[in-house]
Amino acid sequence: MSSGYLAKRLLLTLPTLFGVIVIIFVLLRVVPGDPIAMMVPPEATPADVARLRAVYGLDKPMWDQFLIFLGALARGDFGTSISLKQDVFGLVVGRLPATLELALVSIVFSLIAGVALALIATHLRGRWPEWAIDGFNSIALSLPEFLWALLLILALGVLIPLLPISGRFDPTQQLGLATQFYLLESLVRGNFTLAADLLPYLVMPALALSLPLIAVIARMLKSSLQDALVQDYVLFARINGFSAGRILIRHALPNALIPAVTVAGVHFIFLVGGTVLVELIFSYPGVGNMLYRAAVYRDLPLIQGITIAFAVLFVLLNLVIDLLYLVINPRVRHS
Repeated sequence: MSSGYLAKRLLLTLPTLFGVIVIIFVLLRVVPGDPIAMMVPPEATPADVARLRAVYGLDKPMWDQFLIFLGALARGDFGTSISLKQDVFGLVVGRLPATLELALVSIVFSLIAGVALALIATHLRGRWPEWAIDGFNSIALSLPEFLWALLLILALGVLIPLLPISGRFDPTQQLGLATQFYLLESLVRGNFTLAADLLPYLVMPALALSLPLIAVIARMLKSSLQDALVQDYVLFARINGFSAGRILIRHALPNALIPAVTVAGVHFIFLVGGTVLVELIFSYPGVGNMLYRAAVYRDLPLIQGITIAFAVLFVLLNLVIDLLYLVINPRVRHS
């Protein structure tokens, strides 16, 4: 049954991706603004503008442009950036690891902190730690990520300068890494000194992204734990003399984790796409930062390449989440 479920999910990704490509292509051509007019100097003649429009295929009808675009995509050609004059695919591949690494650190931190807060609030129910955690959750949810980023810069970068406020690594440092996944590669290679040097650059942007998600996970998991603690198997464990901590972690937590993991997976998708403002604030060299620049200069090929890369990533992440839910929830697996 699981193989049929997987095949069905894989088949559904194709029309989803095609629909996203159509929407992106049409929207970028109906919004106001001429990318060619923005890239030519004031002294350019109408002939110069017409020649550039022909070079980028913008002089053809939209249907013809779309067919040419699909044919190029089928060959793996995302076009050439209008503003940067470089291959779009190479630009996206070069920046995507930084964004993925930031999102991965954020989701790991969110899961660890969210689960810990939920366990503490449940174990100490009715006492001041639960009220403090509930208050923290309310504050964390009330502020957007970009505002948390500004507050963190003010607190940890200006008032108490503990962490760097921009960039991804010290530009004077020679990394000597083979991939753009700097932190992950340094950990895999066992170069913990380099990892310790890179981690401070990720702390503030990752924390800004993860604070609202920590609150979401903590609230949902706390509610799930309270429901799990009144089930028959928990009552049976109490009768057998197990301690409250063991019942909470060994018996209630595994069953309560299912909705929390699902929510974390869904939020991870939005986390990847929501890094634009945070990357911009911290001058973090990820895809979000590049997307902002592409939007400012109306760089159609680059915007198309980034948004399609995000769409493919979102579809794949959705598939992974479905499969994880299939693994951790036996009822879905046997349904």
